[in-house]
Amino acid sequence: MKKGNKKVANVEVVEALFAVEATKGRPVDPTSKRQIRLAELAEKKANGELSKGRPVDPTSKRQIRLVELEAKRADGTLKKGRNIDPNSKRQLRLAELEAKRVAGELKKGRPSDPTSKRQIELAARLAKKEMAVKVDDMINEAIEEVVAVSSKKKSKK
Repeated sequence: MKKGNKKVANVEVVEALFAVEATKGRPVDPTSKRQIRLAELAEKKANGELSKGRPVDPTSKRQIRLVELEAKRADGTLKKGRNIDPNSKRQLRLAELEAKRVAGELKKGRPSDPTSKRQIELAARLAKKEMAVKVDDMINEAIEEVVAVSSKKKSKK
């Protein structure tokens, strides 16, 4: 028979009317030094006067530096990270790129390989379109010449 498949019916909840307190361990003497100290600490903690750990020396170098950093954060003058050398190769290259970007000379993305199959196909399509435009222009010029010649003949008659 499988366990856990039984359905439970008519479950009643009974509230406990009283709790039994059992003290474990040896009895505590409330007048001992340790119990008095623990009571004082609990009282300080309740009042918010309890400070844990080693006391802070406000004249130490670290505390002075922390105060200066906090003041710089408040002013907004705190700089993060290393200082930037404007004459480094990277910064010079970034400045050139920014100048090109402002002038509109900078191409976006990775440069294409002109010998790739796709680029050759695109160049062929472009050449075909340019050739078609040239042929259309030649046809239009020929039509204009024919129209001009025919209008001259009509005017002579």
